[in-house]
Amino acid sequence: MSWRRAFIAWLTITLLAGCLGYPNKVEPVKGFDLEKYLGKWYEIARLDHSFERNLEQISAEYSVREDGGVRVKNRGFSIKENKWEEIVGKAYFVNQPDEGYLKVSFFWPFYGSYVIFELDNNDYQYAFVTGPNESYLWFLSRTPTVPYGLKEKFQKRAKALGFKTEELIWVKHK
Repeated sequence: MSWRRAFIAWLTITLLAGCLGYPNKVEPVKGFDLEKYLGKWYEIARLDHSFERNLEQISAEYSVREDGGVRVKNRGFSIKENKWEEIVGKAYFVNQPDEGYLKVSFFWPFYGSYVIFELDNNDYQYAFVTGPNESYLWFLSRTPTVPYGLKEKFQKRAKALGFKTEELIWVKHK
């Protein structure tokens, strides 16, 4: 194998593996129950990323795939294009299925981390989620609106973990 091929292989593996970590202070939830997590979630807040820029009314739907993975359907209304946008991906557990740590792909072969670091353990009404580093952060809920106290809890927890909560985008739902 030439040094160029070896370098490209090393770079590809490094880039792909680098997307599956998570921030140092974050711990994925334990005792995770996928069956309870399935269904529709509304995005309440997020940090900005190009793939969600100018989107409102964002939701995610999770269902089981035939191969045992999770089907992920994200949907949002583009205020710039004045139309609904939708993308479907797939997710798989990185470690054990009772840990809220998955890898998700919308563009094969690239996967990124999906790490649930807080979850309403009783009936899964809200979730705090991150990706491979502190620039990825989402607050999800089963309902399009949440009480102020829950928003405050999310901000305090995220700030304590090193996220830039002053840059949060609060998603509009109609």
